[in-house]
Amino acid sequence: MEEYLNKGIKEIITQYPKVADILNEYNIGCVPCNVGTCFLKDIVQIHNLSTEEEQQLIARIAKVVYPDREVNIPKIERKVRASSGEIKYSPPMKRLVEEHKLIKKWFTLIPKLLENLDMKSGEDRQLIHDGVDFIRNYADKFHHAKEEEILFKYFDENLDILKTMLIDHENARAHVKGILEGLTEKGKGKVIQHLRAYTELLTEHIKKEDEILYVWMDRNLTVTQVGELFTKFDQAESKLDKEVIERCKKFVQEVEERIQKQEAKKEVVR
Repeated sequence: MEEYLNKGIKEIITQYPKVADILNEYNIGCVPCNVGTCFLKDIVQIHNLSTEEEQQLIARIAKVVYPDREVNIPKIERKVRASSGEIKYSPPMKRLVEEHKLIKKWFTLIPKLLENLDMKSGEDRQLIHDGVDFIRNYADKFHHAKEEEILFKYFDENLDILKTMLIDHENARAHVKGILEGLTEKGKGKVIQHLRAYTELLTEHIKKEDEILYVWMDRNLTVTQVGELFTKFDQAESKLDKEVIERCKKFVQEVEERIQKQEAKKEVVR
C-alpha cells in the first residue's frame, strides 16, 4: 500500500475510479480539483480525519486496489491527531475566518440584488461598482493578500492545496474583470454571469479554507510561528487605509439594510 500512498491521487482515480466515490464519502473533493497531483498520503494528512476515519479510508482504498489479498494499513504520520467537535483556530487563523464571515454575508445579498438589476439605472450600476470595490479592497487586498504574501510563505508553495487556492484567487480576479467589462458595456447578462461565478467559486474556496486548509496549517505551525503570523498580519493591516476597510464593512451593512427594507415593503403590499 506504501506504493499508492506515494502516488498522485488523479493517477489513482484514473486507474481505480471507485476510489473517487470513497473519497467523496469522506468529503474529500479531489475529483473536481484543478491540480490533482497530491499524493494520497498528503490528502489523508491535510484533511482533518480522526485516526479511526483515516484507517477506515485507507483500508477501503486498499480493498479496491488489492481486492484479492489482505494488506497492512500503514499509519500516516502527522504532528497532532485530529480532535472531534468544534474546530478551534489559532488567533491568526481565527482572524481570517472572521473576515470570511463578512465576505459570505455579501454573497448572501447578491441574489436579491440581481433579481431587479437594471443596467440603465445609474444607482444600480453604482451598487455593482461598490460591490466590486468591496471585493477588490476587502476580499483581495485585505484578506487574500495576507494569505498569499504571509501565511502561504510558511509552507511549501508547491503543495497542490496551495496551488489550488492560488488558482482560485486568480480565477476570482478574472471574474471581477468580467463584471467590470459588463458594467462598461451595460451588459446585464455578463455582469450576472461573472458575479454568480465569483460567488460560487469563493463560497467553495472559503469552505475548503475554513474546514481543511486552516485546520491543517494550525496542526503544522509552531507556537512561535503562530505568534509571528499574528504580528505580521497586524503589520500588513497597518499599511492599509483603515477608512477603505471601514467603507467596505459599511457597504455590506447598507446593502443588507436596503434589502431588508425592500422585503418589508413587499410584505406590506401582500
